[in-house]
Amino acid sequence: MLTITQSLHDQIVAHARADHPDEACGVVAGPAGTGRPERFVPMLNAARSPTFYEFDSQDLLKLYRELDDRDEEPVIIYHSHTATEAYPSRTDISYANEPGAHYVLVSTADTDEAGPFQFRSFRIVEGEVAEEEVTVVAAY
Repeated sequence: MLTITQSLHDQIVAHARADHPDEACGVVAGPAGTGRPERFVPMLNAARSPTFYEFDSQDLLKLYRELDDRDEEPVIIYHSHTATEAYPSRTDISYANEPGAHYVLVSTADTDEAGPFQFRSFRIVEGEVAEEEVTVVAAY
């Protein structure tokens, strides 16, 4: 299960809205070993595409150095889907290389009549996708 603050949830959704029609992407870091998302780190989609996202290699290197310096890890890796439901694509699954992370997808397409934004979380380990419950809290 993913537990996330309302503030972080809203920042992820706002980033997805702002970058639409391109996919948005980023990370929420947290203290190593806690599994607690705390620090919102929006990233630039180097692909600048409505159907694909890619972290800039220099930005990613900088991020991982910063995570090491702060004794943090990527707790959430997020991106948006602009025309499909919030479910990992084959490409998303093939690029998922952080087995401890929650992979959050936000859809900016109204695909299920439940509203224009879906916010879903998944664990992706060795190509296996498992959806998990998301609990949004005021604070930890």
